Amino acid sequence: MNKILLMAALLAGFWASPASAQTQVGDWTVEKRDKDTHCNASRGYKDSNDDNREYAMVITYSKERIVLVVVYDGWEWEKKGEILIAEFSTDKDDIAKKSRWEVMDKTTVRSVFEFDQQLLDRLSRAKRLSIDFDDDEDNSIEFDTPRAAEMLSALKYCEENRK
Repeated sequence: MNKILLMAALLAGFWASPASAQTQVGDWTVEKRDKDTHCNASRGYKDSNDDNREYAMVITYSKERIVLVVVYDGWEWEKKGEILIAEFSTDKDDIAKKSRWEVMDKTTVRSVFEFDQQLLDRLSRAKRLSIDFDDDEDNSIEFDTPRAAEMLSALKYCEENRK
């Protein structure tokens, strides 16, 4: 129960601020919130194939970086700030054999990549993302990314037209 409350609080934090621009692409929310510098796309869902565990993802990018935040209520990371190494891929492409993920809290990790249009192109073709942590099969996950190409197009439009 505490995990669900924590997840709800995290998701509320993502969506709490008023947006100056907001678009829905399926169950993705693409927005530029007043307190943020850049636009982001976020999606949360429960996976019936994983005991109805809750998943959430936020993607944002600038000309310098691409940032991915993944929340999974099945994780119980112990050390905030710990760096985890993982193979990051989609169902169609490898993205990074040794990506770095920072533990943000008990159920959240974040990865920051240098901006790379090819990485965005790979994400746009994806139906699922996979984060396979080195030496940690129990915490490796797959995340559904329906309508990724449309979401990334909306995110690009938002970013190009943000105020």
